[in-house]
Amino acid sequence: MAIDLRFLREGELPRFREVLSTAFGGGDPEPEYDIMWEKAFEDDRLIVATENDEIVGVAGSFSFTMTVPGAEVPAAGLTVVGVLPTHRRKGILKEMMRFQLDDARDHEEPVSILWASEEIIYQRFGYGMASEHLSIEIERGHGIFKNDPGPAGRLRLVTEDEALKILPDVYERARRETPGMLVRNAAWWKYHRLYDPKSSREGASRLYRLVWENEGDAAAYALYRVKEDWDNATGLPKGKVIVLEAMSTSADAHREMWRYLFSLDLSGKVTGYFLATDDPIQQMVLKPRHLKVRKHDALWLRIVDVEPALERRTYGADGSLTFQLTDGFIGRNEGVWTLAVTDGHGEVSRATGVAELTMDAGDLGAAYLGGTTFNQLLRAGRVVEHSPGAIARADAMFRSNRAPWHPEIF
Repeated sequence: MAIDLRFLREGELPRFREVLSTAFGGGDPEPEYDIMWEKAFEDDRLIVATENDEIVGVAGSFSFTMTVPGAEVPAAGLTVVGVLPTHRRKGILKEMMRFQLDDARDHEEPVSILWASEEIIYQRFGYGMASEHLSIEIERGHGIFKNDPGPAGRLRLVTEDEALKILPDVYERARRETPGMLVRNAAWWKYHRLYDPKSSREGASRLYRLVWENEGDAAAYALYRVKEDWDNATGLPKGKVIVLEAMSTSADAHREMWRYLFSLDLSGKVTGYFLATDDPIQQMVLKPRHLKVRKHDALWLRIVDVEPALERRTYGADGSLTFQLTDGFIGRNEGVWTLAVTDGHGEVSRATGVAELTMDAGDLGAAYLGGTTFNQLLRAGRVVEHSPGAIARADAMFRSNRAPWHPEIF
């Protein structure tokens, strides 16, 4: 079997989508998503694996800019990866991963990120779990706030056109402070984040767009649906509010947005997805146990190129760290490196001395955004400390004031 890898050619997108749907066990590709594929995806970043010029595997990347502690970095957003069931366990995925990581380097993207369909898959290729997110489920009536000053500001539901003007500014203010969040361009907002085909609703309502304003300034928004339901035995409502994204720029804005969501009429419960692990709602409510918080893996991150990846972010403490990096998939990353930080800015160089820490590419990827500490990795038996104090120094250097977070799957 000879497998060739190349970029997508004109006219092949329908077959690309068919292969992807088959790989995930889905039905026919939904026509409602045609415009999203046309507007949000980049043809020159979609790759195919072919056998006798027949597409048997697919993958692609988005060209993202991601917030990292104190800075931004170009990032390849790996997505739409799949191999036909007839061609699995033949090394095709491995070759596609190598191809797309080389493509990321060609685009000068020193990191690659993804949301994993199965978390076991991508650890083989050097990805580490760099961020997590929370989901909540709370019964109506239990969303009571501690030290509640009472309602404030103005809430309103906006049209899609209004949302396209208002929401990006609120998002951008939050993004600049939060590692893991991605720059969204106008096409992403219109054809991805706010795109609302009926096939995506799973029996729930259309997408509602809520904005909270204070003295005319929009400081929070929420995207949500409502799934109507009734208890036939009692005639009482038991609908569900499904919060898809909740973004705010202040404590007051956050409280008032959730006050609205917690108190919607004819609902029995509120579910929220993709909340940051340090979301202040856990500290705001009087009965946090009723939030029924669950934690999930979110962004998986892979260091594509060590030097630019580490030099593009800033650091929480000055100092020097020499570490041995093992990388069985990208050989150029192997070896001993020194990270020297002065005034918060790092300089990376090859080292010849004895390493203070030993780690693999997935460990460095997990710690890169500051969401996983080296101490956690040490206690998990993943990182080895050769020099006493090196772990504490590494954690001081890599720490972030905000937990890394990305609020949507791409």
